[in-house]
Amino acid sequence: MKTISIVVPCYNEEENVVPLANALREMFLTKLPSYQYEILYIDNDSTDHTRERIRGLCSTDPGIKAIFNAKNFGQFNSPYYAMLQTTGDATILMAADFQDPVEMIPQFVAAWEEGYKIAIGVKEHSDESRLMYWLRGVYYKLIKKMSSVDQISQFTGFGLYDRAFIDVMRELHDPTPFLRGIVAELGFHRKEIPYTQPKRRAGITHNNLYTLYDAAMLGFTSYTKVGLRLAVFFGGICSALSMLVGVLYLIMKLIWWNRFPAGMAPMLIGMLFLGSIQIFFIGLLGEYILSINQRVMKRPLVVEEERINFAVAPKGSGVQDQDHSSQAEVAETDILHRDQTE
Repeated sequence: MKTISIVVPCYNEEENVVPLANALREMFLTKLPSYQYEILYIDNDSTDHTRERIRGLCSTDPGIKAIFNAKNFGQFNSPYYAMLQTTGDATILMAADFQDPVEMIPQFVAAWEEGYKIAIGVKEHSDESRLMYWLRGVYYKLIKKMSSVDQISQFTGFGLYDRAFIDVMRELHDPTPFLRGIVAELGFHRKEIPYTQPKRRAGITHNNLYTLYDAAMLGFTSYTKVGLRLAVFFGGICSALSMLVGVLYLIMKLIWWNRFPAGMAPMLIGMLFLGSIQIFFIGLLGEYILSINQRVMKRPLVVEEERINFAVAPKGSGVQDQDHSSQAEVAETDILHRDQTE
């Protein structure tokens, strides 16, 4: 019997983790009864009651596992790390807030059974803010044109990944992984399934201007050279224009010495313009250097504080109980053996 692992990253999702677990179990019972499930929650140091809710789920269902991070390690490291800890034949990454529909999972599994190593959800429409959806669309179009890798538009990471691709992810050892780019660059042949993204079921989004900017710059610096090339080209063009204007000014001053005042305004405007351009490209260069710095430090993706139910096999229709019985028999035999030895 094949096992499907579900990875659910969490941060302050106390209102969603239990309903999501119930929805996933119901889905496996009704739509995927021939598969075992492994549900892995990874909590990014929540400050509400999310961990208590997850502990309650783990105590009643050994097919639900949990990793509690020692601190918040960001929106990219935590889910990527959890995917590396799964044991299923395929792993599905989805959000805890129900914006990644549970109903899509059977479609992913069907595509996987057809032979696709990767099946992903691509947002065709979204019930979120129209402005944010439009801005994301603009970003995806820009990054797609600027990148040498064929980026995937409106893809958040929601999808199914075969164990073979998970093994590829394990070999990367990237301390700042950008899953969306990795799937586009190193992934197998994939099936893209369109869907409409619903609103959050409960709670508030944890994305803000800084996190969105961080995500955008990680993709930009990881998969494009256009920033550095643009600085070179623009610097060369500005230098050539400056030299040309300087020569023209000199000629005009020599010809009309008394009638052509050089003036301070053109000089000030030119200095301010070139200064602002230099500052912009220094900042852009700093983003690339920051990305390099994070990679060469070789720090771990996350530091775990606690993990739950990792000594237990995945939950599944009847098989799990047999596994538990076998484990219990082995444990009882070991105890009897030790008693006889003593």
